[in-house]
Amino acid sequence: MNIGDLMKQAQQFQENLVSVQNDLANKQVTGSAGAGMVTVTLNGKGELLDLVIEQALVQPENTQMLQDLVVAAVNDGLVKARELGKAEMTRLTGGLNIPGLL
Repeated sequence: MNIGDLMKQAQQFQENLVSVQNDLANKQVTGSAGAGMVTVTLNGKGELLDLVIEQALVQPENTQMLQDLVVAAVNDGLVKARELGKAEMTRLTGGLNIPGLL
């Protein structure tokens, strides 16, 4: 393999990487907590897009529980977003673990 072929492959990989990153921005995952009383929607890049809180939780005496459930739901969504990103990168790299890509 000559250097020209290697450079073409690197350029193609870079283009594919940008495509996967754009795709992740358009995909969504949902995290939840409290048996679905709090749900969040994140994109594949881990950006919070939506937060839904069941009306019954919006009571002054439920403040601490509500805060805990929001944190738990966001963390659940972030785990799913990371898994989605990892799956997309694995597809792109053919299973190679390339440090720094995700």
